[in-house]
Amino acid sequence: MKKLLLAAAISAVSFAAPQAAAQQSPVAIDDTLEAKVIEWRRHIHANPELGNREYETAKYIANHLQSLGLEVKTGIAHTGVAALLKGNGDGPTIALRADMDALPVTEKTDVPFKSTVTSTYRGNDVGVMHACGHDTHVAMLMGAAEQLVKMKDQLNGNVLFIFQPAEEGAPEGEEGGAELMLEEGLFTNVFPGYKPERVFGIHVWGGFPTGHIGYRKGPLMASSDKFEIKVKGVQTHGSRPWGGVDPIVTSAQIINSSQTIISRQSDITKAPAVLSYGIVEGGVRNNIIPDEVTMIGTIRNFDMDIRADIHEKLEHTAKHVAMANGAEAEVKIDLGYPVTVNNPELVEEMLPITKRIAGADKVREVPLVTGAEDFSFYALEVPGMFVFLGVTPPDQDMDEAPSNHSPYFYADEDALRTGVDLYVNWALESM
Repeated sequence: MKKLLLAAAISAVSFAAPQAAAQQSPVAIDDTLEAKVIEWRRHIHANPELGNREYETAKYIANHLQSLGLEVKTGIAHTGVAALLKGNGDGPTIALRADMDALPVTEKTDVPFKSTVTSTYRGNDVGVMHACGHDTHVAMLMGAAEQLVKMKDQLNGNVLFIFQPAEEGAPEGEEGGAELMLEEGLFTNVFPGYKPERVFGIHVWGGFPTGHIGYRKGPLMASSDKFEIKVKGVQTHGSRPWGGVDPIVTSAQIINSSQTIISRQSDITKAPAVLSYGIVEGGVRNNIIPDEVTMIGTIRNFDMDIRADIHEKLEHTAKHVAMANGAEAEVKIDLGYPVTVNNPELVEEMLPITKRIAGADKVREVPLVTGAEDFSFYALEVPGMFVFLGVTPPDQDMDEAPSNHSPYFYADEDALRTGVDLYVNWALESM
């Protein structure tokens, strides 16, 4: 698969740095724009929408971008919005990305703009909440668009603003997110002739002090793949196990044996990996050995070659353990998000301005994160930089702060100004 091959080498991608790298003082938004950003964030937070269903959110964003005089395209990957700001020079196009979707989580915070929205998810009635902070991402990028439009005459290049749906994953049976936006020509056909030369993204982070920046060169976030193993045996009475083939015992052996793929067969000195089972289903009665068991789990990894090797070994292990028990195993692996890899040269280039914006003492390298992000697809196409922005008030215990995806997740709005300034200055430094 093309993406599997590309991702292994992406950290070594070289690219032409801007011919005249800026050494200017950072541009900072004013209080008026900050107030707008907070207002936008609160509106979006109170009106969350699930992935591929961000209809009103997309309209809200598009109306703002159009009011700025930007060329706006909607309906990309279902609900995605993109806008192009053309500068006065012949410099590069720089992409800035935010994600729009919320989660099927019932909000339990006590903020005055808390979500009371409900929807349906996998056939269940659920609450909907921006429990991962995508509302802040959208508001910050809307603010960056407004600030950069004010500076249009100073831009030696162009800026592509990306508002992406379904980062948390498309509904079952649908496509979506960054991968689909790219397949539909985001970098090629949506604005012909304006393929970006680099892409930037920010993700707010719970348990990280407000305004602090976490970065990492090379791999930052893991790939995420879903696997499903169906073990087929022969049904029999529980009192006569020899009369059939037991898929439950076989499944237990597969679970145990597959753990050695990471602990004994993968070179963990190159990159860590995780193989976990989350669902094991089979049987309907205590005294009936069923004819089938289904197991579903996830694989996380930070090296694309090792990722492919784990997939191969999981299939080999499941099928041969099943065969040894007289059963059969069908293995299906759904490729999810690739490894999110920050281009080292780009990170090194942007660190000085990042430290001037946030404060050098607030910018630090972070460990690998086993969560996944589909920003990774953009960074397969062009050099990318993705950072974490802390949103937990510094007077709180960071270890006890609600994490992303919690119904109690809270994003301190004092961090939003930093996020807008980062987007704006990364674009300016790149031209």
